[in-house]
Amino acid sequence: MATEKFEEIVGDFEFLDDWEDRYRHVIELGKAMDPLEDALKVPATKVDGCASQVWLHVTPEDGRFHFSGDSDAMIVRGLIAVLHALYDGVAVDKVPAIDAQAELGRLGLNDHLSAQRSNGLRAMIERIRATAAAA
Repeated sequence: MATEKFEEIVGDFEFLDDWEDRYRHVIELGKAMDPLEDALKVPATKVDGCASQVWLHVTPEDGRFHFSGDSDAMIVRGLIAVLHALYDGVAVDKVPAIDAQAELGRLGLNDHLSAQRSNGLRAMIERIRATAAAA
């Protein structure tokens, strides 16, 4: 059920031998993302439950789920980029069917993130799912 963009990340992770390289790749994905406009970094877009500052701006359009995001932590920006690859462009009604934990498990993220980062990632996924359900 994963998007083509997410499958590319899975392929990249399979090519990378160790977690340090994968960690760097996640950071690079975050660096490649366009920053969220400061005007969108407001309480309504802020994600609670994350150790760092995180904002997700969702814009469902023509039945498709689109979002952008940002964080003050580079690894979290990278995690946002991974979630973007997983969810952006998916039909809004298909978002709840995506098993994000299983998909992210394919990257080994569940085993290599701190408890705080894992909680923040879950909070971002919950926000995405709740926003899609409300759309």
